Amino acid sequence: MFETPVDRADPRTPHQDLHSEQGALRGEHPGRARNPVIKVADLAWLEFEKPDLDRAEVFARDFGFAIAARTEGELWLRGTFAGSPCMVIRKGIASRFIGPAFRAAERVDLDRLARDTGGDVRDLDAPGGGKAVGLLDPSGLPVRVVHCAEQLPALPHQQPLILNFGTDHRRTNATQRPPREPSRIQRLGHVVLETPLFARTLDWYLDTLGMIVSDFLFLDGQRGRGPTMAFIRCDQGSLAVDHHTLALHLGPATGYVHSAYQVTDLDAIAAGGEYLAERGYQRSWGIGRHIQGSQLFDYWRDPDRFMLEHFADGDLFSCDLEPGWAPMSASGLAQWGPPVTRDFLGTNPSPAKLREVMTALRGDNELDPARLLGLMKAMSS
Repeated sequence: MFETPVDRADPRTPHQDLHSEQGALRGEHPGRARNPVIKVADLAWLEFEKPDLDRAEVFARDFGFAIAARTEGELWLRGTFAGSPCMVIRKGIASRFIGPAFRAAERVDLDRLARDTGGDVRDLDAPGGGKAVGLLDPSGLPVRVVHCAEQLPALPHQQPLILNFGTDHRRTNATQRPPREPSRIQRLGHVVLETPLFARTLDWYLDTLGMIVSDFLFLDGQRGRGPTMAFIRCDQGSLAVDHHTLALHLGPATGYVHSAYQVTDLDAIAAGGEYLAERGYQRSWGIGRHIQGSQLFDYWRDPDRFMLEHFADGDLFSCDLEPGWAPMSASGLAQWGPPVTRDFLGTNPSPAKLREVMTALRGDNELDPARLLGLMKAMSS
């Protein structure tokens, strides 16, 4: 196998230094489908069930969401940007993640998707209405593709602080006193999912929804077996979009890992984090800056133990960029910040985690002893 030549002077090839040491080797996964069914435009919202909507609303307001709609059985959360809601929480017996909803670029995309998958175009149960197609990815996770009839209007947003840089003095005769208040969410950025069927699930999102890979991660000594994590973005051609809208990684469980919500700047992250800490919420990891995606980050647990991220200043990629390839490691998750926690990595030992591992090793999937040992090594390196 031979390394694909990389032009270090080409500004469209940033896969070097901290981003990634190299691109693909000959014959490796191209990171995109040749003829996808449709190309989704963005992540619309995430769907959850929880038994206590009042408690969920208290955390949502503390974390920085605005309320788009509230009924006895549903809570719709939004950011300040115009567009779709960020999240819907429906009343249920137990707390669980249902699945993601992606936004179709055009209404006709739903018809094309329904014809190709054998599904139906149905009315959308969301503020403003619209249409949706329901699917299942290879992991069995429900995925909806939606087209909203109406968009939510913009709300007042947090202004970024005016900063002085060296001799560039933009603020004079004025102090800097960011208020300690919730970090006002602007929008939903991405969701991270775990699956023991990584390769099949990855190809499904590329083939069916037209998404493309920004970065692959592989296990040390196992690159020939293919990647074990992918950071995936929407393909909007020359329009630069978030480095990842969806991230998938191989693991024993199926489903939600965390979701990320954009805020204004680093001060919004920090002041909002102080606000959350004062109210007794648990920080999972942060504050720091990621490598893949470059986001400033801060991770928190809600009262139902779901992990949510405040982020700012993420990378934006157009369709020109090919995937980067880098080894998976715990130390490779951040450029700077505190050491990554066991809580963030999901490596805290528990009977439930052991059952997940044993079930996955006995199942028809991609997790075998060598892969499991490689993941364990990566998360401790």
